[in-house]
Amino acid sequence: MRCSLCISEVVVFSEVKERTYYKCIQCEGIMLDPSHFLSANREKDRYDLHQNDVNDLGYQQSVSPIVNEILKRHTYTDNGLDFGSGKAPIITHLLQDKSYNITPYDPFFNPDDSALEKKYEYIICCEVIEHFYTPSKEFEILQSMLASYGTLYCKTKIYNPSIDFDSWWYKNDPTHVFFYSNKTIEWIKDHFKYDSIIIQNDLIILKKGK
Repeated sequence: MRCSLCISEVVVFSEVKERTYYKCIQCEGIMLDPSHFLSANREKDRYDLHQNDVNDLGYQQSVSPIVNEILKRHTYTDNGLDFGSGKAPIITHLLQDKSYNITPYDPFFNPDDSALEKKYEYIICCEVIEHFYTPSKEFEILQSMLASYGTLYCKTKIYNPSIDFDSWWYKNDPTHVFFYSNKTIEWIKDHFKYDSIIIQNDLIILKKGK
């Protein structure tokens, strides 16, 4: 067994509810044993249960940290990608309302692969990276699509040692298969050659260029 992000050795970290989790000895990412991964059909069925509505104020508030950063750091002329935009692409909706040029992409609900062949000034992954079965490949794809001074915005719950993993609610979603610590994010920054990183609670900003 190897870490699905940095391909280093892993050790058993937790065994709870008949599910085994491993922790990487290098990047400190935590991964679910692949034998517990859902099939593509079952994964989509899980996402179909989401009752998200782009007009719901609570839903809008939950994504406001990313939306506000985009509005602050980018202009409507920049090209953006909402990667893993989901069944109800709320961030795309809010930014398009501000005349921003953003493209939604989702492998289940908006699988237009032509969106993956372009370059973007910013890419958004809102509650997406914890679903990556092969994060080494997904982060490589994301990095390759960013323009030379592009920025990657990720929103996910970050694990730290003060959290009791066995009772942590965030791991209970069967589609959540990889969990990140601050050290994991630092490894991503260094390995994929981002020049700066900002971590604000559960918002991660990785920027190429100075």
